[in-house]
Order: sequence, then structure tokens, then C-alpha cells
Amino acid sequence: MIQVKNHSLIFNFSLRRNLIEAQSTKVGFVNFPATSLNCRRNLTSTSTNLSHIKAKETPRMSSLKSGIEVKSNESGIINNSDDSNGSIRHEISTKGKRSTNIVWHKCSVEKIDRQELLQQKGCVIWITGLSGSGKSTLACALTRALHSQGKLTYVLDGDNVRHGLNRDLTFKPEDRAENIRRIGEVAKLFSDAGIICIASVISPYRKDRDAIRSILPDGDFIEVFMDMPLRVCEARDPKGLYKLARAGKIKGFTGVDDPYEPPLNSEIVLEYEGDVCPSPEVMADKVICYLDAKGYLKA
Repeated sequence: MIQVKNHSLIFNFSLRRNLIEAQSTKVGFVNFPATSLNCRRNLTSTSTNLSHIKAKETPRMSSLKSGIEVKSNESGIINNSDDSNGSIRHEISTKGKRSTNIVWHKCSVEKIDRQELLQQKGCVIWITGLSGSGKSTLACALTRALHSQGKLTYVLDGDNVRHGLNRDLTFKPEDRAENIRRIGEVAKLFSDAGIICIASVISPYRKDRDAIRSILPDGDFIEVFMDMPLRVCEARDPKGLYKLARAGKIKGFTGVDDPYEPPLNSEIVLEYEGDVCPSPEVMADKVICYLDAKGYLKA
């Protein structure tokens, strides 16, 4: 038997024993306020409810996946070998490859709800024209005028997008097509969000512009053609690109050694009035008048 003569040591042992007993009786919740215990109880019950939901979801997801087999061939194209599971199949082509076995997930908050929130209608204003025709200038004037009216807009400028999303693309024909496709898909997302998206892109080929029109609801693609003469655009030459193209330092430059296919049925055409070019503000006002007449500036 060990005898302890130090009374302070005996007191410490006794105090430690009392603390341990107090903790054990409260099951680890020493000095927790009642609200904390209720919170923990609610969280526990919520977790139990979630476990029932997960139990119901698991068989559904298993059945969804059970009939799907994905194979990839040497070219990187993904093929769906079995569509018998009844799921919705959707394919999207991207530079020769296809995404398959994907299901569109519908959300209860839709475009119409977002438009009511913003008190406007989402659309894509696609400004096309030669380099130097004033596309970016118009886009900025238009977004500024709409912003002053309390309308939410976003500008997708051709050069700006190539700094990030499309930095991997060149100016070869196939890459120019992919450049437009990506900008179009992003513009579609903005439009679906209820935003008035203003895309300022040369987009020289009709088929590429028509492809973007085809992925948007009827009326939501508004093509604005900056119908400015080549001589005027070249005289402006704000980036010095025409000079480089004429000197042979840039190949495949639109308007010099690569064609520009003007739109045939643009919603809006902006051009010289006599020998005078309208100011950006005047041109922006014409676009706004169109939007107002078509009901895009109210939900």
C-alpha cells in the first residue's frame, strides 16, 4: 500500500477524480448550453432523414448506370454501346469528338424565373463586321446605355475571350470556327441566365453565325451587322493589323487575304449615313429601340 504524505498531491488526485466523474455523467457535453444540445439533436435527426433519402436514391442511380457502357476508340471518340436503360441520351460534338451518355438535369428555377427577377429578357446581341468597323466600341456604348437603364448586360469581346477561354486557338479556319462555337455556347448560358449578352466578334463566316443562331430560342439571337466599307476600316486600323497584313506579316487576315461573308438577313444593319458614320451612342440607341420594340427590356 502506497502512502502519500503530501496533502496538496492528495487534493489534486481528488480534484482530477471528481472532474472525470463529472465528464462521464454528462457524456462529453460538459457545460454545453441547452441550445447546443438541441442543435445537435436536430442535426442527428436531419442526418437520419438524409440517410433514408440516400437509400431511396441509390437504387435509382444504380439502375441508371447499370445499362451504360462507355468505350473509347483510338481516335478518342466516345461511343454509347447500350441505350436500353431508358435514360435521356444527348450528344455534343466538340472538335470532332462527342460527349455521350449525359443527361440534362432540369432545375425548378428556369429562365422565365430569372427574367422576372431581373425584369428583362435574356438574349444574345451578336455584333459582326470587319476589324476596325466599330464592333467593340458599339458594344461598350450599348452596355453602358443599358446599364444606365438598370439592365444587366455582359460583353463577350473577341480579343478578350482569346486571352482566357480561347487562348489555345489559332486563326486557322478550323480554330476560328471553334472560337465562334465556344463564344456562342457561353453567350447562350448568359442568355439563359436572363442577361442581355453582347458578343463583339468578327465571325466572318455565315455558317458559323447561323450555327449560333440555331442553338438559341427563336428571336433570342439578334444579329447586328456593322456594314462599314473596307477602306474606312483600313483607314482606321486601330490595332495596326491591316498594315501588317498588307506587308505579308499576318496571313489569313479577314478582308485582305481571307473573305468576310456579310449577313444576308441581319436583324439590325448599321452603316454610313451618306459620308458620315453615326456616333456609337446613336448606333447603340438604334439597338436599344429594337430591344424595346421586341419586349426584351421588360419581363
